Amino acid sequence: MKRTIYGTDHEAFRDTVRSFLIREAVPRQDEWFGQGFVSKDFFAQMGGLGLIGMQVPEEFGGGGVDSYKFNAVLAEETAAQLVSVGGLRVHMDIILPYFMEYADDEQKKRWLPGIANGTLMTAIAMTEPGTGSDLAGIATTARLEGDHYVINGAKTFITGGIGADLVIVVARTSKSENRRSGLSLLVVEDGTPGFSRGRNLQKIGLKAQDTAELFFEEVRVPVENLLGSEGEAFTYLSSNLPQERLSISVNAVSQSRAALKATLEYVQDRKAFGQTVGSFQNTKFVLAGLSAQMEAAESLLDRAIEEHDRGELSVADAARVKLFATEMQGRVMDECLQLHGGYGYMLEYPIARMYADARVTRIYGGSSEIMKVIIAKSLGL
Repeated sequence: MKRTIYGTDHEAFRDTVRSFLIREAVPRQDEWFGQGFVSKDFFAQMGGLGLIGMQVPEEFGGGGVDSYKFNAVLAEETAAQLVSVGGLRVHMDIILPYFMEYADDEQKKRWLPGIANGTLMTAIAMTEPGTGSDLAGIATTARLEGDHYVINGAKTFITGGIGADLVIVVARTSKSENRRSGLSLLVVEDGTPGFSRGRNLQKIGLKAQDTAELFFEEVRVPVENLLGSEGEAFTYLSSNLPQERLSISVNAVSQSRAALKATLEYVQDRKAFGQTVGSFQNTKFVLAGLSAQMEAAESLLDRAIEEHDRGELSVADAARVKLFATEMQGRVMDECLQLHGGYGYMLEYPIARMYADARVTRIYGGSSEIMKVIIAKSLGL
């Protein structure tokens, strides 16, 4: 089906992104997979071309656009070129909105130019060893001593944490009977005494996207690094959930498209029993069914992108999109790998990597079960 959400500016941006990725990202995939992270010079290159800070105001070195569609185009082209850009989408889609919305003028002048040009990469430290989706259970503390907060605690599963220059830490600055109260956002800068990084955690997928353990031992952060108001972090974190889940959905649909394309090419070339695998009725039926599911997911996604640009995408509708798109992605990857036969299990074929990468999308950003709870609540259940 013909898509109608993109205009000439988006397609021109797509061409620029595609050319850049083919030139700078494709040749370095083996290097990044081997080391477990994307080299920081790549982000600086990308930022220098204006591909990262499209939503940052022009006065801070960005593109000054409000639309999320440019972010979606970047995700689509990344999938189409079968490359990984590490934690870039978390930097752009999930973390930047906190700086845009809650940073004061001084903080914006200090941080936004580097965030836009790729020289200040970011991470957000929410998850802890003892807490997952239950953010109200965060145990990391930050006590106020004069003009500094002193942070103590540990975080895990932090995307981009190994190379981050700025880490937004969710910490408890006060206690109350309401577990959701008293959480604050504090920006910890690289090199701050007491802030250390643990392992780059080994995952079954997303091999070029670093996922870190972070530790905070008497880390002194100036009060000027408090993002927004003290005690309001839970509200802030909740407000960005629609874009976070939309971002995951864009990736799920884009990766599914790439998997289908790779599988179509494979089954038309691979022969078995004297004919191509693509000529078997089962292959035709499987791929036809997957194509229909992807069209449905893409239509739902495009509607959500439009609503998000208008500021109308609700938490429940974002949950619906994420649930549908990521569950569909899981089915697509499984069926496409199956059609590759034994070769689908070999890492030299893109489908093997995409299969492993896809599994986590039904977990992070809120698991499928959490999405169902949110949707059920919106139905009055």
